[in-house]
Amino acid sequence: MFRRLFAALVIVAAATAPAFAHLDPLEHGSFAAGFSHPLFGLDHILAMLAVGLWAASVGGRALWAVPAAFVATMALGFGAALVGMPLPFVEPVILASVIFVGIMVALALPLPTAGVAATVAFFALFHGYAHGGEMGEAGAFGYAGGFLVATAFLHAAGVGLGRGLATTRGVIATRIAGGVTAFGGLWLVIAG
Repeated sequence: MFRRLFAALVIVAAATAPAFAHLDPLEHGSFAAGFSHPLFGLDHILAMLAVGLWAASVGGRALWAVPAAFVATMALGFGAALVGMPLPFVEPVILASVIFVGIMVALALPLPTAGVAATVAFFALFHGYAHGGEMGEAGAFGYAGGFLVATAFLHAAGVGLGRGLATTRGVIATRIAGGVTAFGGLWLVIAG
């Protein structure tokens, strides 16, 4: 089980390449550019998978409420960027989201669904704002639709991973995955 988790993390790390994070929307279409954006940045992948893991570790209605809160607030953050609303510390908060959510998964603290949803919604505002700032020549609706769908898929992958690890040994594996996520976030801070 730990080998599979490690192999999955290595594949995710190897598959992320910042140089490919931005498809040309004129060549590939706005939806494709938006969809690809979260899939080629390690910060995005780690944060989105960790949100899904956290939702799975809380269980119950958190399985849908936590990812839904993230996606909905991410759309609001995107809109805020489009209208020019200032939002300070966007990149540091995005990196903090990777570290914080990873720590929360690792600690497995018993928190209510509403608290988890509110926490991820806070971070989602900054993720959405960053997407708005990086839109380039893409059409807003297609681009937003793309990154929102990709984000939902990454959340679903995290939920699936968390549910798949929902055994006695899996609880430990889930906590380790949270710790690895947090250390991945720290690495991004140091490397950046």
